[in-house]
Amino acid sequence: MHDDHSIVEDRLRRVLDERVRPAVHGSAVPLTVERWEAPGEPVPVAEGLAATYGPGAAGEEWGPAWGTTWFRLTGEVPAEWAGRTVEAVLDLGFDRNMPGFQCEGLVYRADGEAVKALNPRNDWVRIARPATGGETVELYVEGAANPILNTPQTPTYQGDRLTAHDRPLYRLGRMDLAVFETEVWELVQDLEVADGLMRELPLEDARRWELLRAVERALDAVDLGDVPGSAAAARACLTGVLSAPARASAHRISAVGHAHIDSAWLWPLRETVRKVARTASNMVNLMDDHPEFVFAMSQAQQLAWIKEHRPEVYAKVKRKVADGQFVPVGGMWVESDTNMVGGEAMARQFLYGKKFFLDEFGIDTREVWLPDTFGYTAAMPQIVTLAGAKWFLTQKISWSQTNAFPHHTFWWEGIDGTRVFTHFPPVDTYNSDLSGREMAHAARNYRDKGAGSRSLAPFGHGDGGGGSTREMLARAERLRDLEGSPRVTVEKPSEFFEKAHAEYPDAPVWAGELYLELHRGTYTSQAKTKQGNRHSESLLREAELWAATAAVRVAGHAYPYERLEELWKTVLLHQFHDILPGSSIAWVHREARETYARVRAELEDVIDSAQRALAGEGDTEVVFNGAPHARGGVPGGGAAVRSPRADDTAVTVTDRDGGGWVLTNGLLRVEVDARGLVVSAYDLAGDRESVAPGHAANLLQVHPDFPNHWDAWDVDAFYRHSVTDLTDADEVALTADGPDAVTVRATRTFGASSVVQRLTLRAGARALDLDTEVDWQESEKFLKAAFPLDVKAERSASETQFGHVFRATHTNTSWDAAKFEICAHRWLHVEEPDWGVAVVNDSTYGHDVTRDVRPDGGQTTTVRLSLLRAPRYPDPETDQGTHRLRYALVPGATVGDAVREGHWINLPERAVTGGGDPVAPLVSVAGDQVVAEAVKLAEDRGGDVIVRLYESRGSRARTTVTAGFELASAAVVDLLERPLEDTAAVPEPAADGAVGVVLRPFQILTLRLTPAR
Repeated sequence: MHDDHSIVEDRLRRVLDERVRPAVHGSAVPLTVERWEAPGEPVPVAEGLAATYGPGAAGEEWGPAWGTTWFRLTGEVPAEWAGRTVEAVLDLGFDRNMPGFQCEGLVYRADGEAVKALNPRNDWVRIARPATGGETVELYVEGAANPILNTPQTPTYQGDRLTAHDRPLYRLGRMDLAVFETEVWELVQDLEVADGLMRELPLEDARRWELLRAVERALDAVDLGDVPGSAAAARACLTGVLSAPARASAHRISAVGHAHIDSAWLWPLRETVRKVARTASNMVNLMDDHPEFVFAMSQAQQLAWIKEHRPEVYAKVKRKVADGQFVPVGGMWVESDTNMVGGEAMARQFLYGKKFFLDEFGIDTREVWLPDTFGYTAAMPQIVTLAGAKWFLTQKISWSQTNAFPHHTFWWEGIDGTRVFTHFPPVDTYNSDLSGREMAHAARNYRDKGAGSRSLAPFGHGDGGGGSTREMLARAERLRDLEGSPRVTVEKPSEFFEKAHAEYPDAPVWAGELYLELHRGTYTSQAKTKQGNRHSESLLREAELWAATAAVRVAGHAYPYERLEELWKTVLLHQFHDILPGSSIAWVHREARETYARVRAELEDVIDSAQRALAGEGDTEVVFNGAPHARGGVPGGGAAVRSPRADDTAVTVTDRDGGGWVLTNGLLRVEVDARGLVVSAYDLAGDRESVAPGHAANLLQVHPDFPNHWDAWDVDAFYRHSVTDLTDADEVALTADGPDAVTVRATRTFGASSVVQRLTLRAGARALDLDTEVDWQESEKFLKAAFPLDVKAERSASETQFGHVFRATHTNTSWDAAKFEICAHRWLHVEEPDWGVAVVNDSTYGHDVTRDVRPDGGQTTTVRLSLLRAPRYPDPETDQGTHRLRYALVPGATVGDAVREGHWINLPERAVTGGGDPVAPLVSVAGDQVVAEAVKLAEDRGGDVIVRLYESRGSRARTTVTAGFELASAAVVDLLERPLEDTAAVPEPAADGAVGVVLRPFQILTLRLTPAR
């Protein structure tokens, strides 16, 4: 019996490949080909159309890497084709097994109208249906010679136009006019669906044999010498088996057209601009022929690109949005990373994304669409809800290497207790082709059987692969109600979520982060990109704070709305989940570094202008504190003349027995040995040592880093098997000896690299500052900074958006063990019940925390920061060059101390010369527990002040928010600054502008403060 199957399956494969599929485009005549090489970067369409074309031909080579070649194709439909369907078949030299990762094209008519894209599995253009015969054909193709870089573990310099070679990459294939044989095409779809379903059914299932015999009869009916003439008869043999209805209990799949497009990855941003225009053109074209087709597109940035660069394509998109076929989803500016993006930046992803969809289409998106991001912060459910969304979709957790996630439909609970209805498509891909294999896998794999019966399948070739195709829609139609298959219905994501939610309201709950057990190296790769992001987030906070303060306080000082919005959107774009994680080609990160430098310069200008306006005229130094907590006599969000240093806070230094120095400031006593390592960091107030006995802190360690797959993405646990401690020093010297600060400088060399560290204890500080400058010239190595602490900690606390998340330091379960590399924002904290230690940083995200038992019976908890990596794919020179990395050790710290110190290291004080009068905070918050994460003017430009607060310690909080201006009213609003009707009313402001608020643990609260006018 099994032999029967093998024979029929082999026969079907050969007949399809060698006879039936080639007959879809039967009679053919060649088109005349001409070509023009665009110089340098892509040119506007009008320039490409007006260029002087030279002779070309099928079979010719074209396209150096990243080049653009324009082709003009002309011909005439033969008279004898009258009444037939005619298409142009245009093969740019495709590898049909790699849609989205090679050359692409966009076809235009002579008037410049975009028709549709050309892709490996979508290489046709409709000319006439029916033809009259004699039609003149003139088409233009903008061919993009994107190199094939989807080759993990193969380093290449093709990933930057500055280093790519100039040899042709592709050879033109077929460039013909051809008759489209509709009945043959339908036969292909029938056979593929029957075959795909048949292969997924058990051998003992009678339905499998029914399909097998029907396929066999259809193949018998095909005249291999006249496929078009026999196609109808062959199809008739399949009619019965393809019309049998599905069982009532069949799994239900909501198929949603989609084309996941990375906003940058193995191509630069400029190429994504063209990819989205190609994909949108394809999808609008498909919608014209298939009114039942629904296509979902996320990422407001990508639609904004189409609007800016291809307005005629955008006009078509808007019409299809109005018709309900083209569906904006997600509500974020881009599909961002969620591990490393700061809290306020995450809020702005939704603010600017949803605002775009509302302004452009009048659509308030309800589903968050993040299929490909590398893990999901536990802060997300609250942020999603406050953005006005109610559903969440992802796919990536199916990639976890160790543990299979237990649900596909569930309630996801965040750190504050907010829950969002969440779905993981069990089809395990966001690029489904709706094949029988994938549909059967989705039904088998669905983990909530018996309680839920629905799942979602995004279908279409992504990343410029052409999107959804007419073949996929044909499969969907045949699988709509077919025995042995799940029921497949093409519909909007919102329709799926409404039905799934109604069917399964008591779905199980998953609390905490959705940690991806893969791609842990993305917390560290491309350190300058990550540093640019963190510094930009900090600068944006300051720019808004000081610009808002100046706009309210200084007559004539205008708030730079447009400028700040543009800068925010630039930073948000670079938080895309292959840019910020460091997993894009060299070109992307080179441009990112340039962009961050421009962003910094512009934001420094905004900050300087506002601070000078606030400081006034004079020659007195005024210190501005952009952090939310007071320091050095300066209030958070305010400015003042610095108070003289008290003598009892001075820092002193003495020689240490055995070499090195002892640094003391009345709060900490730090011993730095002759190697430049910290062998003691004593909390004088707590009478407690933080460095584990026999160990040294701020120890730099180098590991080999050669993961099994996906170099820039992955760190595999076995990297820990080998380590080199950098204990030898070329020089250790005392470079500052108080009373304001004492600094020890240590210089080391290792491999081809060198490092200079400055260890500084400042007067009145509870933190030891560590400033590390590295000239990193290693390859496939991993640099860590280790802090072995004399703390028995069962768990660590890592800052995440608007709060923190706890993770076990032990490996009791496979879930705990899989988290051997973790993400933290500005700080990581470990503690015993009455005493703890924090490590804070200004631009590092990757960390690991381990614990060991010492010979004396005590436990050492080691916190390590992941500083630099050196993967070779997709950027063969990742992180090569100089870096400055700042972090600090805070002995005796509570979580509250960690929050404060984390803000301080990221928001240094600024000194401006002025009149010397203090600048009161525009908004102040009583106490340190509730943090003002953002102070700005409202997006509607009416002059109201927006302050975003969060409870930072994980406990209930009651505080007072006081406006530094005459206050008319206060209201609670969502992230889009719309009133929140279901939130308890904020009390009327007191006469002094004070408003009392109560927050639950980790609650985010956004207040809109209206000044009296």
